[in-house]
Amino acid sequence: MSKNLLITEKPSVAMEFAKVLKAAGTNRKNGYLESENWIITWCVGHLVTMSYPEKYNSELKYWRLETLPFIPKKWKYEVIPAVKNQYETIKTLITKPEVDTIYVATDSGREGEYIYRLVDEMIGVKGKNKKRVWIDSQTEEEILRGIKEAKDLSEYDSLSDSAYLRAKEDYLIGINFSRFLSVLYGRNLAAKINEEKTSISVGRVMTCVLGMVVSREREIRNFVKTKYYKIVGTFGEKDNNIVAEWKVTEKSVMVDSPKLYNETGFKKEQDAKDFINILSGKKAIVTELKKTKQKENAPLLFNLAEIQNECTKKFKIKPDETLEIIQNLYEKKLVTYPRTDARVLSTAVAKEISKNLNGIAKRFKDDEIQKYINKMINEKYSTNLIKTKYVNDSKITDHYAIIPTGQGYENFDKLPTLQKEIYKLIVKRFLAIFYPPAEYSKMQLTISIENENFYANQKILLREGFLEILKPTKIEKQDINSTNEEQNVEKGIKNNEEKENNLLRTLKKGQEIQIEQMETKEAETSPPSRYNSGSIILAMENAGKLIEDEELREQIKGAGIGTSATRAEIIKKLERIKYIIINNKTQIITPSQKGEIIYDIIFRSMPDLLNPKLTASWEKGLDMVAKKEIKADEFMEKLQKYIISRIRRQ
Repeated sequence: MSKNLLITEKPSVAMEFAKVLKAAGTNRKNGYLESENWIITWCVGHLVTMSYPEKYNSELKYWRLETLPFIPKKWKYEVIPAVKNQYETIKTLITKPEVDTIYVATDSGREGEYIYRLVDEMIGVKGKNKKRVWIDSQTEEEILRGIKEAKDLSEYDSLSDSAYLRAKEDYLIGINFSRFLSVLYGRNLAAKINEEKTSISVGRVMTCVLGMVVSREREIRNFVKTKYYKIVGTFGEKDNNIVAEWKVTEKSVMVDSPKLYNETGFKKEQDAKDFINILSGKKAIVTELKKTKQKENAPLLFNLAEIQNECTKKFKIKPDETLEIIQNLYEKKLVTYPRTDARVLSTAVAKEISKNLNGIAKRFKDDEIQKYINKMINEKYSTNLIKTKYVNDSKITDHYAIIPTGQGYENFDKLPTLQKEIYKLIVKRFLAIFYPPAEYSKMQLTISIENENFYANQKILLREGFLEILKPTKIEKQDINSTNEEQNVEKGIKNNEEKENNLLRTLKKGQEIQIEQMETKEAETSPPSRYNSGSIILAMENAGKLIEDEELREQIKGAGIGTSATRAEIIKKLERIKYIIINNKTQIITPSQKGEIIYDIIFRSMPDLLNPKLTASWEKGLDMVAKKEIKADEFMEKLQKYIISRIRRQ
């Protein structure tokens, strides 16, 4: 009787498949489970790895310039000794005559594909049907769907090609450039950091990230604060006034003046005071008064980079900790697949989204979340997402955004507090997309004194909408006027009319307004901020650019540095090899002395390794291989030429 063999990436995942396939009740054997129709086994991460150069030639154990570049013609792989027993178990099971179909259920991504393909290649599996199970969560319905709709493994060959190329690229760049720079500069580096000997570790992505950290640190270190002086006018009466700031315009007498530091301020305080004297005694007229309503929709859903950044801000934890937690939530069936770059849902998922909502409503025993759900029900908020910005099939590659499944609550109470908090964070972001937009009243005022303009803006929150769920953690300014207090939106919206400046409500265009006083206001330039362990993940996602504005970040997102699955591990490695230092309390990243010296060595010898655009272009190339836009051989040829040219031109 023929049997199906199913292979997962981890034992815990295998147990979930076993439950669904009614194989959990069978006796667990040495590395696998077996029922009447199924054999279920697992990898334990990678079982097979690439061989070091000395396995090709024993002489290559020694680091010498004359042996570089090292580019194998035929690649060698070997079983990792620590997991050899599990490899042998899988080999025995795969080669059983009664096994005619293999279901590959490793993680649904490039790295999961690579884990199985290495095992398949090492064993030399032939004459078997091979199916790929691709799922977005570990719920029973999704597992059954994944098995039912499993495609031939060959349909994922281009993803496999991309996975092999990624590994080869990292191997070749790491082996060749680390050896090359260590031989040339290792002794010099060791002397500078007072070590007997040391090596220089180079990585395709790792070195680029080190460059980002060191460059930012030096920007801050070399930054010189510059003071400048603004002019602030108070208009109206003593107890009923508005504050506005002067800004140069084309009609201003100060346009192109060397006395100006920028369009809003003077280099010297005395020049600002002299200008105030010129304006004193003249009439002030309201030349523009514009009142508008503004709506702001809830942010897009979490992808891995976004939630890693959010957890660093809220909980001061590192990205690899966040990934580990969300991976656990995924394995507990509470959330969908974590290693995703998408922040939207697919059309198919959006059509079934009521299942997720119903699951949360019926099974998640949390008073705060139930309050939000009840409001959705009572006020009849729409759950039809199809035509919203939260659904976009074109922005999804392997997986959609991270959302709650509405299942797995039997596991929730046993979770540590932090994991519960992060789960609630995902639920809140999800529920927010069903809430109405926040609504603001905006007032823009221009006061002119002859050809000189003063500007004031007021923004008042009229309706919380989604902000009821995603309450801002910062105090938001309701008015730029220095006379108005900053107000926290978290306190809610009550008596908005009382908060609006009374004078603004009565002013009319063309009206003369009294000048109560004019004074200078000292300002100064600010250095750029250091990366923290979350913000650098966002910067990596955007090819080295830390873009704070969420909407803009989503619009320009292209090829990033590394992938959602690897970025956290890269940061972790840089810290482990002591190239960077991460403050445990703040998560702020600074380079170590060793990291800065290595940066200088690479900058002088191979500066393009520090270029985020180049690193991102390699990642884009891998993506193009996966999408069948270029052939694997073409990518490999370019990679070999690049390595040879960098070694030989030194």
